[in-house]
Amino acid sequence: MATSEVPVERRTRARRARWWAEVGWKYPVAVVIVFYAAFPLVYALSASLDRRGSLAGSGALFRSVGVENYRALGGTLYWTWAGNTLLIGGAAALGAVLMGAAAAYAFSRFRFRGRRTSLTALLIIQMFPQTVAFVAVFLLLVALGEVVPALGVNSKLALICVYLGGALGANTFLMYGFFNTVPMEIDEAAKIDGATHAQIYWRLVMPLVTPILAVVGLLAFISAFGDFILAKIVLTGEGNWTLAVGMYQWVSNQLTSRWGLFAAGATVGSLPVLALFLSLQRYIVGGLSAGSVKG
Repeated sequence: MATSEVPVERRTRARRARWWAEVGWKYPVAVVIVFYAAFPLVYALSASLDRRGSLAGSGALFRSVGVENYRALGGTLYWTWAGNTLLIGGAAALGAVLMGAAAAYAFSRFRFRGRRTSLTALLIIQMFPQTVAFVAVFLLLVALGEVVPALGVNSKLALICVYLGGALGANTFLMYGFFNTVPMEIDEAAKIDGATHAQIYWRLVMPLVTPILAVVGLLAFISAFGDFILAKIVLTGEGNWTLAVGMYQWVSNQLTSRWGLFAAGATVGSLPVLALFLSLQRYIVGGLSAGSVKG
């Protein structure tokens, strides 16, 4: 009987060793990753609830809990900045989706002279970081504002145009690859039925590429929502500031920094991005173009 139990124990140990080698090691790694990602968020939430409004001596989390920092947001221009941020981010996301999809559809479906050269030019332009163009963007807006004040410095419309121009190349390339996965047979079948290019684009192709539209819109919104440098350069008036620029003023002076107020504003400001991500999650995860054509 003892001899029959030995192989069973060996098989059990072998299964456990194989499980740890294939699956088990992932759980400790996942715990470390979750802790690494969640700790800054928990720390910011603790700082926003701290009645002292300072990060000094805040080694223990949630030592002093209160909502004074959140109430103090009403005495500032926080909600004005939040409205400006949502307006700029929403317009930049919508424009990035529409412009990027139109350009990607043209490169994917049409064959014209200079098509490959244009794609190569877009790729080369994207190799240069946007920081190189900060001075040129500012001088361009100063000169343009003398002719069209709505597109000059301290204009939210000008900042939206800067965001759209900077991300157009990357969005076009990102969507171009996804548009190529939609079979051309759909277009050809629709043309036989008498559909125009506009009908094919809006009614057939666009619903099938919804996942990439959601990804591009989300990335464009997050990029515009959290941008600081361009918004600081373009928007000079306090009433036109975004959240990133406005809240920076609360902590820019080391002697008068209001970290509790800053943490409260950052916590509230993260809610729109979280809500947008959750609402678009099913489009991001799902692949609506899979199985669109039989055979």
